[in-house]
Amino acid sequence: MEQRSLSQTKQVVYAALGIALVFTCTVFVNVRLPIAANGGLIHLGNVPLFIIAMLYGRWLGALAGGIGMALFDVVGGWFLWAPFTLIVVGFMGYTVGAICEKSQTLKAYALALAAACIIKVAGYYGAEGVIYGSWIAPMASVPGNLVQIGLASAIVLPVVIKLRKYGAGAFRTNN
Repeated sequence: MEQRSLSQTKQVVYAALGIALVFTCTVFVNVRLPIAANGGLIHLGNVPLFIIAMLYGRWLGALAGGIGMALFDVVGGWFLWAPFTLIVVGFMGYTVGAICEKSQTLKAYALALAAACIIKVAGYYGAEGVIYGSWIAPMASVPGNLVQIGLASAIVLPVVIKLRKYGAGAFRTNN
């Protein structure tokens, strides 16, 4: 029983650290774009999100990404976006983690990141369509979303490969 309690405590701590990392990287490393209806935003919050999901699985990826970025929306002046972010980014983290739980190969990592890109583009396209009442205007944000995921992927792939080589993920929580 004590071992189970320790495991649950670790999961809560990892989730809290993941949320904090995603939030921090979204808040402090971002650039507003002069395009799209509300300008759009490129940030590095996806970097810790993807690393956490790849190393620790679907649930920690979903919690860290969804809550961390939704918190940014709430405190960063994007309040209307928070529910959409919670769902879209939470689903991104869940999907990346689920794919990487099954296989820790470069091919699996690339597939997971491609899936996250599709979820982000489609999810935020739908969110903008609902928020702005137009299905044309959201097209302007697609390039920014592609750049955001592409940049995060270029950073995450070599980092995760190195971390796996040195045993990271050995502390994987039970999902």
